[in-house]
Amino acid sequence: MEKAQEWFNYGIELAKEFGPKLVTAILIFIIGSWVIKKMIGSAGRIMAKGKYDESLQKFLLNLVNWTLKIFLIILVISRLGIDVTTFAAVIAAAGLAVGLALQGSLSNFAGGVLIMIFRPYKIGDFIEAQGVVGSVKEIEIFTTKLITPGNKLAIIPNGALANGNIINYTAEGMMRVDLTIGIGYDEDIKQAKEVLLQVLVSNPKVLQDPAPSVNVSQLGESSVDFAVRPYCAPEEYWNVYFETLENCKLALDKAGIEIPYPHSVEIQKKA
Repeated sequence: MEKAQEWFNYGIELAKEFGPKLVTAILIFIIGSWVIKKMIGSAGRIMAKGKYDESLQKFLLNLVNWTLKIFLIILVISRLGIDVTTFAAVIAAAGLAVGLALQGSLSNFAGGVLIMIFRPYKIGDFIEAQGVVGSVKEIEIFTTKLITPGNKLAIIPNGALANGNIINYTAEGMMRVDLTIGIGYDEDIKQAKEVLLQVLVSNPKVLQDPAPSVNVSQLGESSVDFAVRPYCAPEEYWNVYFETLENCKLALDKAGIEIPYPHSVEIQKKA
């Protein structure tokens, strides 16, 4: 009983000494988290009104959010009576060890910063990078998220993007659709060219500046091949691609121009 009484008294003393600090630290954490949330929300609304780029908004807000949370944690720890300088030294040592272990993550962070500075792409752009093609959904601190044409989510490290080749199909505001359509050798080349060009000119989704073009690109084994090149807005690429194929076939059929196809000839041997 005496031992239990001693432990009880000891617990009371600890509660008196550290209880107020613990309660204060908890209150600081709760209030600080609420304040940070409100600050980030206000900053986001200000950026939205200022028409900042969406990708830059998210990147900066994430960076500020994590920075403020780190300061809040340090403040809470100092309120508990832990020596912040000693804690900072421990954090620095741990940070060095973690940094060496996570060099890839640090390079991804640096890559994210470079992407924000040089802006090779932004949210909504259609790009090709690291063997992946898709629309940029989000640019985060360490990664960039793409939505592929097959509606799949691709997550690419920013370090690889910052140091690799990037093809931005949206940057110039237009894309060229590359199609090859062949006609028979006995057909009139000039007539076929006029028919194909009329298909492009009559499509409202095809841009007229730069002008679409139809040119002989190859004399194949069984066909004269035309390079059919319409330009369009990036978001209309696949619509123009499929519509041009269909309309060219219909127009050539209507003009009586043959599109050759492979013929198989069966040779029968008499016994």
